[in-house]
Amino acid sequence: MKPEQLPLLNSVSAPAIHPDGTKAVVSVTRPDFDADSYVGQLWTVPLDTTKHPRRITRGFRDSSPAFSPDGLVLAFLRNDPAGKPQIFVVEAAGGEPQRITDQHTGVAGFVWAPDSHRIAFLARVPEQGRYGTVEGVTSGGEDARLLTANQYRMNGVGYTSDQRQQVFVVEVPELGGEPAVAPRGRAAHEQPAPAAPGIPAARQLTFGDSDHESPCFSADGAHLYFVAALHEGHDDDLVTSVYRVEAGGSQPSVVEPSNAGLQTVTGVRASLDGRWLFYTAQDLGTTGKDFVARNGVLYVMPVDGGEAMALTDEEHLDVSGPLEPSGPASVLVLNTALGSVELLDVPADGEIMPLVHGARVVIGATVAANGEIAVSLADASTMGDVASLVRGELRLLTDFSAALRNNSRVSEPLDFDTESSDGHPVHGWLVLPDGPGPHPVLLSIHGGPFAQYTGAYFDEAQVYAAAGYAVVMCNPRGSAGYGQTHGRAIKGRMGTLDMQDVLAFLDAALAAHSAVLDKDRVGIMGGSYGGYLTAWTIAHDHRFKAAIVERGFLDPVSFAGSSDIGWFFGGEYTGGTPEQMTAQSPMAVVGAVQTPTLVVHSENDLRCPIEQGQRYYSHLKAQGVETALLVFPGEDHELSRSGTPHHRKQRFDHILDWWARHLPTASNQADGHVH
Repeated sequence: MKPEQLPLLNSVSAPAIHPDGTKAVVSVTRPDFDADSYVGQLWTVPLDTTKHPRRITRGFRDSSPAFSPDGLVLAFLRNDPAGKPQIFVVEAAGGEPQRITDQHTGVAGFVWAPDSHRIAFLARVPEQGRYGTVEGVTSGGEDARLLTANQYRMNGVGYTSDQRQQVFVVEVPELGGEPAVAPRGRAAHEQPAPAAPGIPAARQLTFGDSDHESPCFSADGAHLYFVAALHEGHDDDLVTSVYRVEAGGSQPSVVEPSNAGLQTVTGVRASLDGRWLFYTAQDLGTTGKDFVARNGVLYVMPVDGGEAMALTDEEHLDVSGPLEPSGPASVLVLNTALGSVELLDVPADGEIMPLVHGARVVIGATVAANGEIAVSLADASTMGDVASLVRGELRLLTDFSAALRNNSRVSEPLDFDTESSDGHPVHGWLVLPDGPGPHPVLLSIHGGPFAQYTGAYFDEAQVYAAAGYAVVMCNPRGSAGYGQTHGRAIKGRMGTLDMQDVLAFLDAALAAHSAVLDKDRVGIMGGSYGGYLTAWTIAHDHRFKAAIVERGFLDPVSFAGSSDIGWFFGGEYTGGTPEQMTAQSPMAVVGAVQTPTLVVHSENDLRCPIEQGQRYYSHLKAQGVETALLVFPGEDHELSRSGTPHHRKQRFDHILDWWARHLPTASNQADGHVH
């Protein structure tokens, strides 16, 4: 894959299956250079393989499809180039979509009520005078902010304490009727024009000083459940809980398990039989902040609270939502496992049933009333496709990555296992370029650290392989998917076992594939935590011809005062004393770096703020190490995944330029990537 082929990357949403099980609808989104944005529409996918998928909307970016429970209406989010996402509805049989929300900051997500007449949604509510709520008052002209909290910013959002995310309910108008019109002429003088003609007024249900998440209706539609942090002292911990509010409006009340400790709840869903609440949560230890490498657990408790039962094993499974009902008292969940993401069916009382596993990444799944299951997934040859699950077997229904495969070579990752120097197993992959080799090698380190590489299609590895590089990537201790003990092994000792594991994996790959890998021409790169471990490694191991440190966590001390998560992250991972932070800080050992290093950062990164990269770069510059600082305006921590297409291509071009200088290949030189 070449950087200019980014528009071939079709991403697929979780599917919405029609209640009758005949079809699913997904959004298919791709980067577009002309729009310098992401564009996409909804596709209907028949579960009958004799019929073909087809595009059913024509919006700029349509996403998040969901059928009403009665199957008559399809709701989705629509973005226009200059606006924010709003909810649109359309008859399931087809027609012209109708907009039903007019939120100033846009809609973040929604869920249908059981009666198919109401939709609950999430939207941020800005303080008056901020974020364009008063015409002519720009961000630079707003009143000063007086901050007293730890939690006041979020990467990708900005300030949050003055625009909390709240829960709303909107009535879905009857479709097919005559559209409303705005009064004109004499009528306009006799009656005031509505703010948004034809758009029903939404009712705000929550008003708390917290971001509200994961709304869902009770089985009878009388209540809404959601997740928030409304307890006293919520600014000093990471604890979130399930709350309930009447669908017509009331004071929220907490719905608590009687037997659980301090947890952060990440999602909630009421069972279809009306008896249970399923929820996912992570333990937070005794402090309410010990989040490090905590596996997600699926719990179930009575709808009014009470004793909660863990349905999944905390040590070995790491489950997450969205929680999709699969029966009267069961839900589908995703499980991060061994470099894959599995689909599990979990009943309130019974055994877990694995539905999709192996070398795949499940994106989402839904179940129809007749038991038909639609699944969205990625693997080594696709960014995302839709399949049906028939008697335990996946039946592929789409091929949205056909153009990607037909116009570029897909290098399938080679699964590789080895042992670290202390015998601990390390799992990863090797992505090889064309040709006999020996090829220069790039050791790539993922972020997180509690995250994982998978064997699914990864645009970064494919771009580097197309330029003539072998890519080595693994999941060292600290990573997710290999048990909680594996993930928590680096708590208080970052840069020890994790560096040991990635170097052992590199050495083993070089030895096992000596004919195709050039052990004397190796580079190292990583972003976020991967930037941390890259910077830490080049201060201790000088074998690498060059390095790229991207959006790195580089100084735990200043991170505490500049990052949106700095008030707890560094202290929990490294320990909170100056001695502990220094002992695990790349900035403390930057003087030992000799490796030519490209530092990449984004101006609006609030997760690993740009000062981390700027200061690291200035230290390298001062001590005479060959270095450069690549800064992207307008981008945040997610540049490599969801930055503007122009910047994503430019990032790849600069990275290939850097490797062409220090690890030239015939392919990279031929493409002009040489300074």
